[in-house]
Amino acid sequence: MTHDHDLVLRPTAAQTEAALNPPPGRNGGDLVVETLAALGTTTVFGLPGQHALGMFDALRRSDLRYIGLRVENNAGFAADAYGRLTGEAAPLLLSTGPGALTSLAALQEAAAASAPVLAISSQVPTAGLGGGRHGYLHELPDQAASFRGVVKSVHTVRTQSQIPSAIEAAWKSALTAPHGPVWVEIPQDVLLAETSIPVVTGGDAFPEELPPRPELTAVAADLLSKAVRPAIIAGGGVVRADASGKLRQLAELLQAPVVTTPGGKGAFPWNHPLSLQSWIEDRHTTDFLEDADVLLVVGSGLGELSSNYHTFKPCGRVVQIEADLGKLESNHPALGIHADARLALQALLETVSERTDPTAPERVATVLAKVAERIDAQELTLERQVLASVRRALPADSPSFWDMTILAYWAWSAFDAKGPNHLHSAQGAGGLGYGFPAALGGAVADPTRPVLAVSGDGGALYSIAELATARQYDLNVTWLIVDDGGYGILREYMNDAFGEATATELTRPDYVALAESFGVPGVRTTPETLEADLTKALSEPGPSVVVLPAVLRMFEPTHLTA
Repeated sequence: MTHDHDLVLRPTAAQTEAALNPPPGRNGGDLVVETLAALGTTTVFGLPGQHALGMFDALRRSDLRYIGLRVENNAGFAADAYGRLTGEAAPLLLSTGPGALTSLAALQEAAAASAPVLAISSQVPTAGLGGGRHGYLHELPDQAASFRGVVKSVHTVRTQSQIPSAIEAAWKSALTAPHGPVWVEIPQDVLLAETSIPVVTGGDAFPEELPPRPELTAVAADLLSKAVRPAIIAGGGVVRADASGKLRQLAELLQAPVVTTPGGKGAFPWNHPLSLQSWIEDRHTTDFLEDADVLLVVGSGLGELSSNYHTFKPCGRVVQIEADLGKLESNHPALGIHADARLALQALLETVSERTDPTAPERVATVLAKVAERIDAQELTLERQVLASVRRALPADSPSFWDMTILAYWAWSAFDAKGPNHLHSAQGAGGLGYGFPAALGGAVADPTRPVLAVSGDGGALYSIAELATARQYDLNVTWLIVDDGGYGILREYMNDAFGEATATELTRPDYVALAESFGVPGVRTTPETLEADLTKALSEPGPSVVVLPAVLRMFEPTHLTA
C-alpha cells in the first residue's frame, strides 16, 4: 500500500540537468532569490546595506522586480500594502542592525492588520551569532530578539543549505491564517560565499487551512437560527479571507443587520438595507449591538476601536469567529470558533435556517437616522464636504491608503469604500507615515488603477523622501496632504484634555514646490476645488500631489459619556 506521505516528487530531466551542472558564480544570495521565485514571487521591496549586498547582487541575475524605497520603514509599509492587495507574502529585503530595526514600526502595523510580509534581513558574519560580541558593524547581541514580539515567526539561517527551507517555512507561516509578517535572517558570510548547491527550482509552501470545529458551528447555527434580534460585526478577517460574498448571503438569510469595523471596511455593501455602515464608534450603534440577543462577530477581536473604546457591553450571546487564537474571547465571553472567516461562514451557510424579519431594515434605518442627527447637530460641514469630495473623485474600484490623520478617522466611520480590500489605513498599530509608502506598494500591486494616499502634514513629513521613489518608478499615486500646520488630532486631544496644546505645531515646507522639486506635479487646492483637482490628478498617469490647507475637526466622541 502506498500512502500519500510516501510519495516523492521526481525531478524532471531539465531539473536534474540544472542540479548536476549549476551555473558558476552563484552565492547564498542566489539561493534566496531562487527560492522566492520558486514560491511564485515576482516583486520584492527593500533597501540595500553592506551586509545584505549578496542578496541584492543576486537580484541582478534574477527576473524578480525590485522596488527600492528610501527608508526601511517605508519599504515595510509598501510591502504591507502589496500583501494586502495581492494576498501574497511580500518579500522585504533589509540589511543588518539599523536597517532591520528601522522596519519595526511597519512590521508592527503588518502584524496588527494581518498583512503577509516576508522580511529577509542580513546578519553579522556567522561567528557573531549568539552574542559573540566581535564588534562587527551593525552588531546586536540578539537581533532576532527585537522581532520576536512583533512578527509571527523568526527563522535564523546558519548555513546555505538551510536557506530554501527557512524561506519556505517563513512563507507558509506568513500566509497561514491569520496572515502576518515573518522574519528571516541570514549572515553576511553565508550570503556572500559561493555555492555549489543546485539551483532552487521547486517550492511547495501551501499555507495550512483553518477550518472551524463542526460541533461549534452547529451550536452557532442553532443560536442564530433561533435568534429574535441577531446582528453581525464584520472585521478585517472577512476582507482578508475574501469572504464578503458569504457574509452577505448569511446576513440576508438571517435578516441580521451588519456593521463593519475600520479594518472591515467594504466587507458589506454600504447602502444595503441591512447595513449599519461603519458607525461603530457611535453610541447609537453600540446600543443597537448590545441589544442583540445573538451577536455574530466575524474576523474581529473586538479591540479598542471595534468596541467603541471598550464601552461595548453585549447583553446577549456572542459568537466569535477569529483566526487569531490570541484574540478569541480576549475581550468578551463568547462561543469562540477558531477558524478562517471564509470557511466558518460557509459552514454556517450550510447549517442555519432562514429567518424572516421585516422589521430589520426599519431598525437599521432608525439607527442611521439617529447617527445622522447627532452629526448634523455638530456643524461639521467642512469635514463632510471634504470627505464627500474625495469619495466622488476617487474611482469606485481604486484602492486608498490613509495615514493617521483626522480625515482618516472620519473615513473609518463615514466613507463608503465601494468594496472589500479598497480602503486601508494604519489603524492596526496606529503609527504615522503609512499612507503614501503604502499607496506606492498598492500601485505596484496593480498598476492598472490610480491609487489615492491621504496624509496630514505631520504624517507626510515621515515619508516625504518617497516622492523620489514615486518618480523613479512612475507610480500612479495621487497624494492628498491635508495641511493644518501640525499634528491635528493630537492638538484636539490636548486642547480637550488640558485646555492647551503642546508640541503639536509644525513648521512645514511648501509641499507643492517640494513635490515639483522631485519632478512630481503638485497643486494647492481648496475645499471648493478639491473634487475637480483630485479627479484631474487621479486621471493622469504617474505620481501627483494635491495639498489642501484646512483645519478639520473630529465629530464628538460618544464613549466618554457611556
